[in-house]
Amino acid sequence: MHTEIHKWYSPNLGKDMELKVYGHYGKAFIVFPCSRGRYFDFEGQGMIAKISSHIDGAKIKLYAIDSVDTESWYNFGASPATRSARNDQYYKYITDEVIPFIRTHSQSPEERPMATGTSMGAYHAVNFFLKHPELCGGTIALSGLYRMDRNEFKLGANDIKDVYYNSPIHYLPNVTDANKLDWYKKSNIIICTGQGAWEDEAIVDTKDIDYTLKSKGVPAWIDYWGKDVNHDWPWWYVQMNHFLSKLY
Repeated sequence: MHTEIHKWYSPNLGKDMELKVYGHYGKAFIVFPCSRGRYFDFEGQGMIAKISSHIDGAKIKLYAIDSVDTESWYNFGASPATRSARNDQYYKYITDEVIPFIRTHSQSPEERPMATGTSMGAYHAVNFFLKHPELCGGTIALSGLYRMDRNEFKLGANDIKDVYYNSPIHYLPNVTDANKLDWYKKSNIIICTGQGAWEDEAIVDTKDIDYTLKSKGVPAWIDYWGKDVNHDWPWWYVQMNHFLSKLY
């Protein structure tokens, strides 16, 4: 498998950021790591090996990026507004630096890469897509939380005003821009959760996203797997292969 590691200083984040490319050709994917993760985690957790046939078969090409979660949502000493602002800078790094890099690297100047991830990576994949559908072609999101007033983030209902635009379940119902909704409708949206161990909140949040997308007439594949399907990598391997096989 062809791989490359790239590193540059991000003016949007004020620090060096790294990413790893997997594959020569295929539909581009931005891979968000799990909470507080690094660009190499998708590989380290075994996902790259499990979906290697899609990469080696030139169906997909992955761009696995670093996170700044320890500086944003898991920086519990900072105010909610500060944490949200750091996440905004992270997404600016992606829109202004990563996506132009992908378009140049793949020799596809209009490329709208898919966004994917598991757990916290699923949150980023969904949130980034919903905020920037003109730049992102959709999402495969597995076992994510999609509202920030969860114990995971140590935020409550009173904090939503400060993180509103990064809490999809809160802002999505109020998206009325026709152009943005049209981009949603032209995209591939796949959001999945198991119904086994450690998935209770993911089930609730996935159902809320499902309801809102349906209410806006946005087609999406929202999938609920069985009660034996828990929040862990062995099931995410199976789910990712399933969805990639259906798409490509």
